[in-house]
Amino acid sequence: MTLFTKPECTRCEQLKKSFDLAAMDIHVEILDTGDAGALAHLAWHGLVDTARKSLPLLVLDDSSTIEDFSRIEEHLMARAHQRGIRYKGRIISAANCDNGSCTMH
Repeated sequence: MTLFTKPECTRCEQLKKSFDLAAMDIHVEILDTGDAGALAHLAWHGLVDTARKSLPLLVLDDSSTIEDFSRIEEHLMARAHQRGIRYKGRIISAANCDNGSCTMH
């Protein structure tokens, strides 16, 4: 499973702070100019246009994608619960991303 994020994405940071993603076997790919591999991985999944509209994106083991922040959070909570991994609780309100901080530019 892969969570695509980017620096300064407030929703991405909320997820990374709330869940122990490494313990949950979720690989984090950070999309920035210094990591061509992350962008290539995103392109391999055919998600470049999607990432331009919204981040974070969660790619499941079957290569299906969850784009909606609330659904990503719900999926991560369920996975943490299944594995007996504690998390910091539901994020009450997702950060406002009107400034474009939650998109890939």
